[in-house]
Amino acid sequence: MDGSWMFLRGAMHAADTPKGLRKGTVRRVFRFARPHRPKLVVFLLLTMISAVLAVSTPLLAGRVVDTIVGRGAPSVVVWLAVAIAGVAILDAGLGLAERWQSARIGEGLIYDLRRAVFEHVQRMPVAFFTRTRTGALVSRLNSDVMGAQRAFTSTLSGLVTNVIQLALSLGVMLTLSWQVTGLALILLPLFVLPVRRMGKRMADLQRESADLNASMTTQMTERFSAPGATLVKLFGRPRAEAEEFGGRAARVRDIGIRGAMFTRWFMTSLTLVSALAQALVYGLGGYLALTGQLAPGTVVALALLLTRLYAPLTALANVRVDVMTALVSFERVFEVLDLPPMITERPSARPVPPGGVSVEFDEVRFAYPPASKVSLASLEDVAVLDQRGGTEVLHGISFRAEPGQMVALVGPSGAGKSTMATLIPRLYDVDSGGIRLSGIDVRDVSFDALRDTVGVVTQDGHLFHDTIRANLAYARPEATDEEIWHALRRARLADLAESLPDKLETVVGERGYRLSGGERQRLTIARLLLAQPRVVILDEATAHLDSESEVAVQEALADALDGRTAIVIAHRLSTIRAADQILVVENGEIVESGTHGSLLAAEGRYADLYTTQFATQPAAA
Repeated sequence: MDGSWMFLRGAMHAADTPKGLRKGTVRRVFRFARPHRPKLVVFLLLTMISAVLAVSTPLLAGRVVDTIVGRGAPSVVVWLAVAIAGVAILDAGLGLAERWQSARIGEGLIYDLRRAVFEHVQRMPVAFFTRTRTGALVSRLNSDVMGAQRAFTSTLSGLVTNVIQLALSLGVMLTLSWQVTGLALILLPLFVLPVRRMGKRMADLQRESADLNASMTTQMTERFSAPGATLVKLFGRPRAEAEEFGGRAARVRDIGIRGAMFTRWFMTSLTLVSALAQALVYGLGGYLALTGQLAPGTVVALALLLTRLYAPLTALANVRVDVMTALVSFERVFEVLDLPPMITERPSARPVPPGGVSVEFDEVRFAYPPASKVSLASLEDVAVLDQRGGTEVLHGISFRAEPGQMVALVGPSGAGKSTMATLIPRLYDVDSGGIRLSGIDVRDVSFDALRDTVGVVTQDGHLFHDTIRANLAYARPEATDEEIWHALRRARLADLAESLPDKLETVVGERGYRLSGGERQRLTIARLLLAQPRVVILDEATAHLDSESEVAVQEALADALDGRTAIVIAHRLSTIRAADQILVVENGEIVESGTHGSLLAAEGRYADLYTTQFATQPAAA
């Protein structure tokens, strides 16, 4: 009956299984499993021995019956009983060994696949994460990896076991009585057809339940985050949200009840068919035994072998679906692994020379990559990827920031300022031209050197749901407590940390929402100070802060920028008046450059922006 249930489970997935696979998938699967080959060989040997033992028990039981009916020696019955017990003990031991090997292979594959996917995703460009649904990506690391693992545990072992057990059982049954065996096979369609029919119904229910569960998961993920919960409370919709969620949950409950009844009906039907088949075996076998054509023990052996025949037959009838389902999981994992990282480290990558660092843009042109280069339709939950992209957004940008200088980028939203900032730490690569740090193209700098050299503070600095210490040490894991406290003091945050009961071990909450906006921003500045980069990029670091918080953050930034080359993006022009060079960016081009005073005197675009922003203040402030 276990084989029947496996068959039903396979039939449930049949509707979702594609008819074909990409060329080379199977070869890649075996190549991926190559490190586990010795364990696979042992596993398959144990499986084969276990299959042989499963057939031997009915034959021994038949011998016992024949010995009893024939009034044989009691010692023979005893030894046969001992043999049956020995087979049972050996089979139990083999089962444990088989499970141990299966667990080693399965967990090893899960580890290899998850590690490979995680490391690969870490190398993907930022554009990949801006397009991909996080839940879909996590699913590849969980559901699909588990499905791929089953290819080498349950699917492969089931295939080998069932083939051997079927061949042995059918061969032995035909040898014992071809008439009884033929009658048993005639009833097989009554065993298989209900499985296929019920499998389709169960697949429909399972698909609907999975969709509803996915919807509930999405709703919970969005509403249980701090911004989502705030939005729900502000617009007064908790009751509506609860009713919407409750409606989906009620439908899942109803589907669960129907699924349970379908499964019970299915199992009862198959139990009945199996019982009828055994009745026929006993009927025909008993008749043949009474007429002297079969031994009584042979009838018992045939009845016991019947269960060893039906289970493999039903499982193998749907083996293609089982294999395809497992291979599709591998294919979905390979889809992610086959996405090429757009940002790669050159073999000859080198460090940035010591000392102050200059930043130079030389005729830089850039267009955001289209979705086809950085994403998958299945990860975006769309039928076809967005074909937009490839339109140039930076047109021949050139400027130079000398070591220790501050260069400010100003201009309207969408002008290309933040895009310019993302090119320096190689979140994207330029299409033409070059960006150089101390004369070295950033594409020739090693990843480690680039991370050590360039530090970034954005307008919404991200913090992990972890302690203050862990969030700061993310920049420098080897940092001591003294260095961490020093960074907090320079970021004007030490007093707050000292006042907290757990001090550095205080958990800041998801995205740092247990802290105020100003405190979060100063914590990200403290992280940057701990990293001690030689180039600092500030992308609207004070855009969302109130005046008091902005003053505290500006004081912290003064320390962060001291002696470092700085690229500062700002809408509040009051924050960049002291910049060594101000670049006005519009439509992906630098339209003006100079100091605050010279740009105001020129009465050009910068002067217009300044006058608009400070209309109530003296123009020469």
